[in-house]
Amino acid sequence: MNYRKMSAPEKGWSILGLAVVIVLALFSLMPLYWMLTGSFKILSDTMKIPPEWFPKSPTLANYYQLFTNNPAFRWLFNSIFVAGCASIGAILTSTTAGYAFGKKQFPGKKQLFWLMLITMMLPHQVLLIPLYLLIADLKWINTYAGLIVPFIAYPFGVFLVKQFMQSVPNELLEAARIDGAGEIRTFISIVLPIIKPAIGALGIFSFVAVWNEYLWQLVVTDKREMFTLPLAVSKLAYGTQSINLGLAMAGATVTFIPMLLFFLAFQRFFVKGIAVGAVKG
Repeated sequence: MNYRKMSAPEKGWSILGLAVVIVLALFSLMPLYWMLTGSFKILSDTMKIPPEWFPKSPTLANYYQLFTNNPAFRWLFNSIFVAGCASIGAILTSTTAGYAFGKKQFPGKKQLFWLMLITMMLPHQVLLIPLYLLIADLKWINTYAGLIVPFIAYPFGVFLVKQFMQSVPNELLEAARIDGAGEIRTFISIVLPIIKPAIGALGIFSFVAVWNEYLWQLVVTDKREMFTLPLAVSKLAYGTQSINLGLAMAGATVTFIPMLLFFLAFQRFFVKGIAVGAVKG
């Protein structure tokens, strides 16, 4: 922004807008700051009124308790494995279905697409009981399959990829067919490289959704070794008559870090995928 070419009122409004954005950004970061600092406080310090903004006696006791008295590394592995597998599965199903909806013609295409969109409007709780009964019939309770398979079909991902497919020129697909490329080769060699931003955005959305999924994990598993981090930390911190906020914040911090790293690794695809998908949509 070139302030030299702006008039005095324009400069004032620009500075005011920048100040408002900075203040809002600081407010949005406050929960993360409170979580991080709270993880280094003992229980009595987390309950103080007025609260301590900076830990006066920082301690690693909460992290020590989390990793020594509990199978925290197993919980971390469960979270990464479940979210990673579900994200890969969602990418596979969403890209193929989105390609079909975006570039293929078949009977009932429009009706089927709208039917899929309707499933996005259903509350998650409505599907909980029939999905649980299905998983129980398949004997997938307390298994990785029960935690992963229900999230492989990702309607929002199909919608996102379908909208992004409009950026793929039909001429490229026709040229590939003229050159003798089959359907699978065209999809892998032509379509997938073009829609990489959409795949990045889809991967982040699906990974975060499964990582933060608490209700389904609470329903489908009751074995301690099968817990994911969000479920384990919740039971660990709130399973007794007293609430250990320091331990809960330490667990939340450990839960948050892999998700942050995953987002930072794919953020350029995420931003481009959302921007292009919005324009094309």
